[in-house]
Amino acid sequence: MRLDQMPYHSMPTLAVLPFRQFGIGWSWQLRALKLFPDSLLAWKRYFYDNGQGHARGSSFSTFAEAMIAADAFNQSTSEHISNAVHDPVIQASITLKVDKALTAARRIQDEEELMECEAVKRNAHLPRPAIQDLELPSKMDSLRQPLHEQLERAPYLQVVALPTFNVCLRRTEDLKWEEIGALSPKRSQICLRELTAKGFGLSGADHWGRTKAQVRALLLPRANQLLQLASVRQMLAEARMRGQRVLVCGGFVFWYEDDGVPQWVVKNTGGESNSDEGNTLWHEGTILSKNHGRIVVLPYIKESGEKVQGHTKNAPHDGKALPRHRDHYVTLPFEVLEGDLMIGLFGELHYE
Repeated sequence: MRLDQMPYHSMPTLAVLPFRQFGIGWSWQLRALKLFPDSLLAWKRYFYDNGQGHARGSSFSTFAEAMIAADAFNQSTSEHISNAVHDPVIQASITLKVDKALTAARRIQDEEELMECEAVKRNAHLPRPAIQDLELPSKMDSLRQPLHEQLERAPYLQVVALPTFNVCLRRTEDLKWEEIGALSPKRSQICLRELTAKGFGLSGADHWGRTKAQVRALLLPRANQLLQLASVRQMLAEARMRGQRVLVCGGFVFWYEDDGVPQWVVKNTGGESNSDEGNTLWHEGTILSKNHGRIVVLPYIKESGEKVQGHTKNAPHDGKALPRHRDHYVTLPFEVLEGDLMIGLFGELHYE
């Protein structure tokens, strides 16, 4: 089909990012952040001219390859916004929205990669089945090798997708597997999420948002263990030497607490600054802590341009956070670390 005949072609593309494409194979596909009337933004599949006026999609086998292409395109995001919107006030609003959309999408991808890596790592002690012991229907013996390869990495899996063969398998007994049908986008999605969810004793078929919330809670003790690593202590000591007291990394915050016994603690991020309601992180903002809440709401800017100061609080079911004495209120700047740093920390690779 010609490029000018593709859906939403007339809507300006402001930025692109890779998203997981489910189906036969788990490729990464670029999606375009399109500008619609009334300053609305939406992610749509990205197409470009193949040189003959026809539309061609951008698909990659790895996230890293896809991000190279996305970064190259996004270097011109400001120019794309200026070409699409001429009112300076609306330009500023659209810029905030684009920044928020890109940040939110990258944060989700970084967080899910972290969760997957930790799921595999925490089950590394499990025994791996011998390839000859796997029980498969005779007509599916060709699936033995690819199934074994997946179980070598994650022996806890209960459902497995084999994209090359367009088939999905389910474990019925310890070593016995059966076919449950061809791959569909939904089955592919469940199998991919199973790699993370089942590693924490959960199901890849359950509501993904609620599953990730449970995983975050399970990861917090692991994050606290990081404070005992010499590598992390070195990183935090260097931060203190630079005068920093709040380091944000993925869904966690390294927070230097000196109300009482001076020490680093780990808190969760959460609240309005993580929402999908059109707010964006305000990096120049500060965090005013009036209590010892375990959740840090980072400063953010509403679509209206209103700047909201960060704060600390407890989760809804935690009860009221222990208040600080007024003399001990603290107003702190913060630094956001790259998302892959936390993955390195969980893998105990950074600084080692």
